[in-house]
Amino acid sequence: MGRKAAFPASPLLADLRELILQARWQVARTVNSGLILLYWHIGTRIRRDLLKEKRAEYGEKIVQAVAAQLAVEFGRGYSRRNLFQMVRFAEVFLDPKIVQAVPAQLSWTHLVEIIRLDDPLKRDFYIEMCRVERWSTRTLEKKIGSMLFERTALSKKPAKLAEMELKQLREQDKLTPDLVFRDPYFLDFLRLKNTYAEKDMEAAILREMEAFILELGVGFAFLERQKRVSVDGVDHYLDLLFYHRNLQRLVAVELKLEDFKPGDKGQMELYLGWLNRYERREGEESPIGLILCAGKRHETVELLNLERSGIQVSSYWTEALPRVEMERKLHEAVTLARARLNLKGP
Repeated sequence: MGRKAAFPASPLLADLRELILQARWQVARTVNSGLILLYWHIGTRIRRDLLKEKRAEYGEKIVQAVAAQLAVEFGRGYSRRNLFQMVRFAEVFLDPKIVQAVPAQLSWTHLVEIIRLDDPLKRDFYIEMCRVERWSTRTLEKKIGSMLFERTALSKKPAKLAEMELKQLREQDKLTPDLVFRDPYFLDFLRLKNTYAEKDMEAAILREMEAFILELGVGFAFLERQKRVSVDGVDHYLDLLFYHRNLQRLVAVELKLEDFKPGDKGQMELYLGWLNRYERREGEESPIGLILCAGKRHETVELLNLERSGIQVSSYWTEALPRVEMERKLHEAVTLARARLNLKGP
């Protein structure tokens, strides 16, 4: 009887597993990139050869016939609907070099969601956020549905500045607070009804912390509630303290049931100064603050120049609005913010 083979040493087994998993990932990445480029070429050919004439109805009939033949040989992935998605892909990304530069983290299903957007800046934003935060297609769909782009400070900037910030993110992986913070935040999942106190909101956030962090965005890690801040023998209490891995800094969060008031700035500056002195670790950036309030007056916020203090003021909605009303409100906010920036000038 032969002797039993000795069980391989754990470091060896771990190394072999790593080699196999890495090879699988590389193969999947290569296949994904190849398929995306293939779909672009198919869309380009159909657009050029079949839909170049203005007789759209005639072109659609031919695409229908082509789809039927391709589906028989290659499967349902080449249905009429999918072929027109490939055409749209080719229309949105005219240059094959741009297609080849699409991040490996994005699958074809990601791109199908993104090419539905008409605004190039918005498309770039979602492509980069998918890459950085590694969103699934379902998450991307939810983020677009919740109008995430319109809720960032980036959307309120002039197009050229926004493009520069996205380019910086693409080339240097540098995430800025303007890409991280939202305004407003949707807190309908807290199920707060009628009248409630700050402690009720805080308790609801702690109860629904996973959902709250999903709304805050990827990278936030919860550290403490009611963080004690002792200054000159007087105790103050910060509502919530987080750490953001990508920004590499502490994030202080204060909850306000009323509209933002100028005095809220001084309170947050005190917390940030204390955190910077006593809690900030080597290699971290300066702490920043988020004041979540029921509402805010734009001129008050502008005059206080909160950005210099590292403070973001955002409103929150505790009830979900109908889609049409939400779109109207957010588009209004973006338009007004851009108009105010234009008035201020360079």
